Amino acid sequence: MRLGVRAHDFGRLPADELAARIAGAGFRCVQLAPPKALAGFDAAGGGLNAALAREVKAAFARAGIEIAVLGCYINPVDPDAAQRGRQLERFKEYLRCAREFGCRIVGTETGSLQADFSFHPGNRGEDAFQVLVGSVRELVREAERCDAVVGIEGVERYVISDARRMRRLIDAIESPHLQVIFDPVNLLSAANCARQDDIIRESFDLCGDRIAILHAKDFVEEAGVLRSVPAGRGKLNYGLVAELCRARTPAIDILMEDTEPATVADGVQFLRRAFAI
Repeated sequence: MRLGVRAHDFGRLPADELAARIAGAGFRCVQLAPPKALAGFDAAGGGLNAALAREVKAAFARAGIEIAVLGCYINPVDPDAAQRGRQLERFKEYLRCAREFGCRIVGTETGSLQADFSFHPGNRGEDAFQVLVGSVRELVREAERCDAVVGIEGVERYVISDARRMRRLIDAIESPHLQVIFDPVNLLSAANCARQDDIIRESFDLCGDRIAILHAKDFVEEAGVLRSVPAGRGKLNYGLVAELCRARTPAIDILMEDTEPATVADGVQFLRRAFAI
């Protein structure tokens, strides 16, 4: 197991400076969203290319850090088909450049029938699921061509809202180039967080063979609202998560979320204890 972090939690900086800061906090790998993390990156102007990817990979390598995941969070069920198509093409650019960054996985959540990513009741329905299958199938075909991996992250309010729907998606696509980014907090809400152990176990039972990355944050419930907080500062059953990771995904990369440089040390210490790394 390796412990890492979202690169942009340390700011939007030149790659060498960003990598040095992350390494200084004790991390060995990152999830990199170039528009959020790299100073000067022009997301709208076709800024992603193989030469830039190699430069960024080298900068992080000099600090002893590997890029575990490229973050390219799109809405693959956007109700505007033209807009959805443009987002899929952007994701494909990331897939084609992934190997130059030194990684294979490009990650996204599964989106909403609301273009602004807010909840839509139709997200729970079959029509939205089938639109998602079509989008993910298109992305996975591109991943197969360039030996990359589409990483799908479930979120309770989006189309893939639980482990059962994630398993349906995996079975519909039938490709090892589709893997799971597992964030247990993302599958929780105020209505179901009392059943977190069942939800965590179900995720490993149904999707453990495809879980490639673990996102690590925590949650608290306040006045009927679930709020995410840094790992170790909430109620997530990390003992169970660590137990299942050791049994099912012992080589997993654990990427911290919802942290910042001023508070990251406590989170690192907590996760190293929880996962014995």
